[in-house]
Amino acid sequence: MKTFKQTYKTIIYKDLNSKQKENYNFHKVASALANYGFNSMRLNDDWQGADFIAVHIDGNNMLKVQIKGRFTMAKKYIGKNIYVAFIENEIVKIYIHDNAINMMPDNIKNSKSWVNNGL
Repeated sequence: MKTFKQTYKTIIYKDLNSKQKENYNFHKVASALANYGFNSMRLNDDWQGADFIAVHIDGNNMLKVQIKGRFTMAKKYIGKNIYVAFIENEIVKIYIHDNAINMMPDNIKNSKSWVNNGL
């Protein structure tokens, strides 16, 4: 009888299509949050800017999480109490979006991209 590792091979992320990458990223981020006592539930649409919600085992804390391909700040997330997660070098990174906005340097605040596109 073959073992699991003999039957299935580790995937190559870059070979996945966009929907498969989205699913992969959700499960990687949800797994990281599980280490801190969060149960993650995927949403069918971007509810209040979130791809999924994560509820803590204490029953008192809920995170609204948006998954991105890289560190991102966007005007459309301001004031929505959104956490942004991305994976870099196989490490899940999560930050509070509005905290990042509050640390934004003036050169970015005045950039064409931020002023015109909100990104």
